Amino acid sequence: MPLILFNKPFQVLCQFSPQPDRETLADYLKIPNIYPAGRLDADSEGLLLLTDDGKLQHQIAHPERKEAKTYLVQVDGVADADALARLQAPLDLGDFVTKPCRAVRIAEPEWLWPRNPPIRARAEQPTSWLAITLQEGKNRQVRRMTAAVGLPTLRLVRSAIGGISLASHPLLPGEWMEVSPEEVSSKG
Repeated sequence: MPLILFNKPFQVLCQFSPQPDRETLADYLKIPNIYPAGRLDADSEGLLLLTDDGKLQHQIAHPERKEAKTYLVQVDGVADADALARLQAPLDLGDFVTKPCRAVRIAEPEWLWPRNPPIRARAEQPTSWLAITLQEGKNRQVRRMTAAVGLPTLRLVRSAIGGISLASHPLLPGEWMEVSPEEVSSKG
């Protein structure tokens, strides 16, 4: 019953089925019968958990039991106190209202690998970095949240799931390691 921690590279599809002209999880993980416990869209990078245990997969991904997930987000513009307050409060995204979350402005992480291709840089438009921690995880939620407060997402890296982070488990894009389910539990 392996639990695999994988650092999903940018533009890799979060599936094992082959896709013409696109990389998928199958290009990186040769472990039979494992499936993602949660997803990251192709434009997002970072931590992903995979397991062959359906019960564990449900426990990690079920909406009522979801582990906290932290995202490092480079946004187009500078996040001020008002934008951060709006991100942290319930935010109406049209089809649902987000739960309260934690959102703080951070310095660009020194340990973060360069993205390939790089983020476009515009001299007249500053960017800033946020750390957003959610208990939920709807489709493209972080991107939709930052856009709703006028700060479109340029880069999104999931840096932590529960008690596991890229700080405690340093992995470069495409690398993976086996972890114990106890490490994931934010309580344990």
